[in-house]
Amino acid sequence: MRLTTKGRFAVTAMVDLAMRHGGGPVTLAEISGRQKISLSYLEQLFGKLRRKQIVESVRGPGGGYLLGKDMRALSVAEIILAVDEPIDATQCGGKENCHDDNKCITHDLWASLNQRIFEYLGSVTLQQLVDNQRAKEAGVTPMHDMRPTVSKRAVVPA
Repeated sequence: MRLTTKGRFAVTAMVDLAMRHGGGPVTLAEISGRQKISLSYLEQLFGKLRRKQIVESVRGPGGGYLLGKDMRALSVAEIILAVDEPIDATQCGGKENCHDDNKCITHDLWASLNQRIFEYLGSVTLQQLVDNQRAKEAGVTPMHDMRPTVSKRAVVPA
């Protein structure tokens, strides 16, 4: 799957920002220091997140970033897509031209995996990630299990 550091860092930074929700604007320098993500990289990511209205910027002294959407309604998939990160396991980017300009024999498998990944990431909200992180920090079992349910189909060896 082509989920690179761009998508992972965007989600990590958004969880960091959401953990401080209600405490005023958060600077990218603060997020950078806590999460060990380059400040210039965060500036690029937050520019994209701002354009998609996922975050709001506050200028001037005491400025920084605030959530632009309710974290209960903001999915991980939305965050990843906002920073132009494709969720794609196919070799051809979905163009069906991966084998001599034709669809390869495993294209449908990878396209189906894309759909499952997107559905899963779309089902996890920023609020759930924040709740889980707070539970971990408090030393209690997280309320939301982030692991996808796995089908119990029998695997028949060939």
